[in-house]
Amino acid sequence: MEQNKIQSEPQQTVGIIGLGLIGGSMAIDLKRRGFAARILGVEADCVNASAAEKIGLVDEVVSLEDCIDRSDVIVLAVPVGAAVALLPRILDRLAETQARSKTVLDTCSTKGQIVRCVHYHPLRRRYVATHPMAGTEYSGPWAAQPNLFDSRACIFANAEESDPAAVALAERLYDTLGMRPIYMAADQHDIHTAYVSHISHVTSFALALTVLEKERDEKHIFDLASGGFSSTVRLAKSSPEMWVPILMQNRDNVLHVIDTYLEKMQLFRQAIADYDEAGTDRLIRDANRIKKIIR
Repeated sequence: MEQNKIQSEPQQTVGIIGLGLIGGSMAIDLKRRGFAARILGVEADCVNASAAEKIGLVDEVVSLEDCIDRSDVIVLAVPVGAAVALLPRILDRLAETQARSKTVLDTCSTKGQIVRCVHYHPLRRRYVATHPMAGTEYSGPWAAQPNLFDSRACIFANAEESDPAAVALAERLYDTLGMRPIYMAADQHDIHTAYVSHISHVTSFALALTVLEKERDEKHIFDLASGGFSSTVRLAKSSPEMWVPILMQNRDNVLHVIDTYLEKMQLFRQAIADYDEAGTDRLIRDANRIKKIIR
């Protein structure tokens, strides 16, 4: 996709609630690629709000109500715990103001709980549940960057429950960001992300804790850390404000994956403890099959 692609359709006023990595990065490319004529931002943290305005992520920082009233598209880009509380309020505001043509979407990493919290809302069909599969271990408006979403997948969960016009607008928004859509049920999304994302963070947190504990006695351990260690433990820099609610909301799926992971770790432990070279070789070769999936 051309980086300076300009949309031929009418430009939108986009309201982004949460001006961190995801919300801020969306703001950059939606504006420079022509989808948005104006970006309104909502940010609870006053330092982050001031920074987002100062570095030009948004045209204006406004209140939640003002953002809802003035925006054509409302993007909820806050941690999943806050999103579950905010989404009904946003749809309530649309109902109160008779703004039934606006589109609301979220960017949360879990989908089951958030779609259930508004399942019976009279304006449920104006909401599109999405998850852009992109990010880094950094947070805050300073982490926002252009081209973050290019060539990545965006999950549309339970799209059949949304108005086709709202889905079409959300598809155009993510197309502007260079993303490809994938459609699935919310509960299936949460199972898949437990395997491909959530367990990666848990194991990274655990590895960091293990090394930090060992480092108390062996001061040179970080001097010896190579690129392999850095890439493996990189996710441990991720913020607890984001990951605690993700792990709590996707608890059952994450626990199942942790149990499976521990079983595999036990197989490695036993093979190594038994000086079982053939068994260890077999485990590694079995793991090598991931090359066919991830290049």
